[in-house]
Amino acid sequence: MKEVLFPYGKEKIKYSFGSELAAVLEPSINSYIPEAGEAELVRRAMASPIGAPRLSELAKGKEKVVIIASDHTRPVPSELIIPPMLAEIREGNPQADITILIATGCHRGTTKDELVAKFGEDIVKNEKIYIHDCDESDMLVSIGTLPSGGDCVINRMAYEADLLVSEGFIEPHFFAGFSGGRKSVLPGVAGRKTVLANHCSEFIDHPRARTGILEGNPIHEDMLWAAKQAKLAYIVNVVLNSEKKVICAVAGDPEKAHKKGTDFLFSLCGAGAVESDIVITTNGGYPLDQNMYQAVKGMTAAEATVRRGGVIIMLAESGDGIGGDHFYHQLADEPDIDKTMAEFLSRGRDETVPDQWQTQILLRILKHARVIYVSKMPDDVVKQMHMLPAHSLGEAIDMAKALVGKSAKIVAIPDGVSVMVRKN
Repeated sequence: MKEVLFPYGKEKIKYSFGSELAAVLEPSINSYIPEAGEAELVRRAMASPIGAPRLSELAKGKEKVVIIASDHTRPVPSELIIPPMLAEIREGNPQADITILIATGCHRGTTKDELVAKFGEDIVKNEKIYIHDCDESDMLVSIGTLPSGGDCVINRMAYEADLLVSEGFIEPHFFAGFSGGRKSVLPGVAGRKTVLANHCSEFIDHPRARTGILEGNPIHEDMLWAAKQAKLAYIVNVVLNSEKKVICAVAGDPEKAHKKGTDFLFSLCGAGAVESDIVITTNGGYPLDQNMYQAVKGMTAAEATVRRGGVIIMLAESGDGIGGDHFYHQLADEPDIDKTMAEFLSRGRDETVPDQWQTQILLRILKHARVIYVSKMPDDVVKQMHMLPAHSLGEAIDMAKALVGKSAKIVAIPDGVSVMVRKN
């Protein structure tokens, strides 16, 4: 027997498998022992930047300096990263006019309490901080045409800076390949219409727009172009383990440093697909499994390894319910998923609507495999979302075997958002 623990809410579901278990796909990131402490890793990265001069050198003669920083939705340890960035900039130019620009993308604005929790009281009190608003037309400027043909609109403050730098963190991303690096510009400080165009149905449908893939990924290529056009000169990015502790830091050229970080992450989180009839996955437990919207991310790991016509068992407590009205209605209001998918695919880049990308990915999964959803959500709501409800892992496995056969092989993915499954 093989015992596997699956994060579910703030608890873990324990299940013992017999010979039906074909593989357990999980990253080694949480067993990785970093070379130094968190602050020291950041210091070392900044002392030896990749493909770029030190930040203090870049800052010489630069008057208007903008640091793009992540918002409240990202677990970036800004209190470790921003102080040394500020210190290096002022070492190069003590008179630099520095603004920290919060990269909200299309999220709501970050509150003062959230800023204090992220940066600490000293920085919030003493530094200039501006919160990006993707709909604030007076603060947006077009900087050219993206490779995809869309208009690239970003925050004017970022574009007009004498020196533009950013912080961030690198994690698997289910359609951009990885977070971090170039994403601080697009979607971080981009206008809404540019973000929606970048998340268009054509790109989401692209076979290279998948977790862990950058080369040939049209979403990444647009993001990278935007960062270069905005003259993003330098980044400090970190990799975090499940406890949100820094285990790796990279600094320097936005493309080269980011690549080193993504290579490091893939070495710990990459896994080869093992095709099977049933795949059990999660969204890593709380806080990422609070709603169904976020749970789509964990399902994409299972999608990469379940056979066509198989069954995905998704464990996501979903105490906050669906997670978005647009997402709910796009799925629940139309019983024919083929019709909804065809409607999405018919839309041009400038016709993307909010949450369309998340719905489209779930539709893609549902067209590939049936999904049994284990949660605290009402059965009728799960059914409206075109999935089968279950209330325990045991019940879900019994249901899955009834659908694909009692001799079905099972693959377990304890954390579907931290592993990058690649088809061989």
